Parts: sequence; C-alpha cells; structure tokens
Amino acid sequence: MKLAVYGKGGIGKSTTSCNISVALAQRGKKVLQIGCDPKHDSTFTLTGFLIPTIIDTLQSKDYHYEDVWPEDVIYRGFNGVDCVEAGGPPAGAGCGGYVVGETVKLLKELNAFDEYDVILFDVLGDVVCGGFAAPLNYADYCLIVTDNGFDALFAANRIAASVREKARTHNLRLAGLIGNRTATRDLIDKYIQTVPIPVLEVLPLIEDIRVSRIKGKTLFEMAITDSSLDYICDYYLNIADQLIAKPEGVIPKQSADRELFTLLSDFYLKPAESSENLNNLDLNLFVN
Repeated sequence: MKLAVYGKGGIGKSTTSCNISVALAQRGKKVLQIGCDPKHDSTFTLTGFLIPTIIDTLQSKDYHYEDVWPEDVIYRGFNGVDCVEAGGPPAGAGCGGYVVGETVKLLKELNAFDEYDVILFDVLGDVVCGGFAAPLNYADYCLIVTDNGFDALFAANRIAASVREKARTHNLRLAGLIGNRTATRDLIDKYIQTVPIPVLEVLPLIEDIRVSRIKGKTLFEMAITDSSLDYICDYYLNIADQLIAKPEGVIPKQSADRELFTLLSDFYLKPAESSENLNNLDLNLFVN
C-alpha cells in the first residue's frame, strides 16, 4: 500500500505521518516513510536527527546510481520504521519536484519498493504542481491533513482537485481527511457536507502533539515513559486500522475556489444565511 500525505504548510503533516507510520508498524506492517520536502525534516520525529538526503548521496556519487546501496539512503527509525529523505536543490534554485522523481527511480533500482507493506510519502506544504504531485502517481490513497481553519480547508480543496485529476489516469482514491490539533470541527463538517469526504480522525488540540515534534520523538515513543499519552496514540492506531482495511476511498468533486471561499467565509460572517444555503445544496457529488 502506498500513501501520499498532503496538507497546508505547517499543519502538522510530518508529525502526523510519523505517528501513522509507527502505528502501522505496531500493527505488524513493514513501513518506509519517504520525506518529499527540500527541508528534509519529514522523518526527524522518527530518527531524532536530520538524515542524509538522496540528492546529497547521489551528488557524492557523481550520480552513479550503481554505486548507491540501500544503507546509503535508508535509515532505521523508531519502532522499525525505515526512513528516506528526498532532499532538494538549494533554496531558490532548481525544481524540488524533480528530486521526488529521482528518489522513486533510485528506490526502484534498489528494489526497495518490493520490500515494504506500506510506503508513505510525506509531501511538502499544499504545493500540488506537477513535480510535487508526483507521489500521487504512485499512491493508492491520498490523505489530507487539515484543521478547523479556513486556510487549511481551502488548501485541502486544492489538493482534492489534484486527486481528482490524477484519478483519471491512476488507480488513486482520497482515503479521507485527518483533523490535526482541532478543538472543534464545525468548519470541517461544513466543508464535507459540500464536498463529501470521509474524516478518518480528528486529533485533539493538545500541546503534546506540538512538543513531540520539538523533541524529535513520536507520541508512541513519548508514551513509553508517560502513559497519559496512550490515549493519543489510539487516534493514530485507529487511522492505521482504517488504512489496513483498505477503505473504498472517494474521488471528490472540487468546489470552485470562489464558491468555497464564499462558503467558508460566510460560515462566520453570515451564519444564518450560510446554513440556509447549505440546506439547498445538491450533495450527490461523488464520482462513480
């Protein structure tokens, strides 16, 4: 199973991805997490340090793929999760999306794709240009990390449009939304009433999730010495169980940017009118 995790920049995709990877490993799956961000910090929570990137390794080998071995680019993280960082060009130079393609090419040459039950791509920000949409070419499911805010849901809608486009030529489905550090979900519910998408889980607004990133540890590792965090781990285990069950997923209908902008902003600016308009919407939006 190949998963691609997207969401607005800073929403907590990498923290969420790392904890899902550990949860899948706890369920007995062999997991590889691939960081697809030039910052190369996707797997920091799993390893506790910034591992060397594939692009750095290739440069050191003068791009002789035959000289690269799995141990040069694959690092073991917490709970047996293997980790890879694609890396990228210097800031302001080159195309980071190209590096994602090179990463997949190298891992295929190393036969790495055949050794894992689950491969998880953690993709930067809400960028869905051709290059950074590349993981969707390989994924079975896309997961979108969001919160209950306007900007995150607006970004989620753009990502959903990419899933819809890629699904025309690839066997790709949107598994669902994951609400991260979310005290309420009223705006999420507003959005999924308009564009029906499953919600896999909504994680509570607690400081430990943010702190785990700073400590370079997953919630599962922190819970070893602090059992009060066990209940948070259960959220990630629930997501893992849903993914292992191979959900049907959806091909979402995109709400046009201007329509969504109005829908979400009116939720706060014109709550009564917004509620009335929602009741009049045709909700039969899934693509068969």
